[in-house]
Amino acid sequence: MNIFSWNVNGIRAVKKKGFLDFISQYNPDILCLQETKAHVEQLGDDLLSPKGYFSYFDSPKFKKGYSGVAIYSKKKPIDVSTVLGSDEDLDQEGRTLIAEYEDFFLLNFYFPNGQMNDQRLKYKLRFHEAVYKKVLKLKRKKKNLIICGDYNIAHNEIDLKHPKPNQNTSGFLRIERDWLDKFEKKGFVDTFRHFYPEEIKYSWWTYMRNARQNNVGWRIDYFWVSQIEKIAGAGIHNDVFGSDHCPVSIKL
Repeated sequence: MNIFSWNVNGIRAVKKKGFLDFISQYNPDILCLQETKAHVEQLGDDLLSPKGYFSYFDSPKFKKGYSGVAIYSKKKPIDVSTVLGSDEDLDQEGRTLIAEYEDFFLLNFYFPNGQMNDQRLKYKLRFHEAVYKKVLKLKRKKKNLIICGDYNIAHNEIDLKHPKPNQNTSGFLRIERDWLDKFEKKGFVDTFRHFYPEEIKYSWWTYMRNARQNNVGWRIDYFWVSQIEKIAGAGIHNDVFGSDHCPVSIKL
């Protein structure tokens, strides 16, 4: 089984850049999307229900053209939730989809970006803690937890081109990286880094200054899992365009 995750930076925009061809070519068993920037009533059938897939969406409760996550799955999940079970405002921005399958839980998150101001950084950190509590609760069910999405954090210096100048930038703050360290200490594993401990590869590039062309990027899109022995491989697909992010994947 191949599971992909991709921040598409607008599902309607990426459709014009070959999104449906990407699905045909890579044929993911499950595809998780972040930053869809659309409510279901704004989508046509080709994006609402691609042939062969069940589809699930979470959108912001208060405005359109912002945030949003989706899951396309060939196999129908046992259950799907959009709730973290923490502070109500953390469920208002369309950032969460949790799908239960027979052998695993798949958690698809679009983590907040904390760069705008201190208020947004505080919101991001609260979201982190709510996710942490949720995954520890689900971990007791003994199924593999697969936690994917745009984390908006580069974990270590190897994960971004210019670590030193970004030490005081949200996305590489020590407090954000400490949360991933805490995650790691609870037994969760960064799949790509497990298979490629020394490889420098990024999943996001700013649109400015020819960053992608020059490979000046950050690795902020992940698959973390609780049972790494059930994962056969991981990838970052730099050859897929259409967004400022590229897709990442795992093979079960």
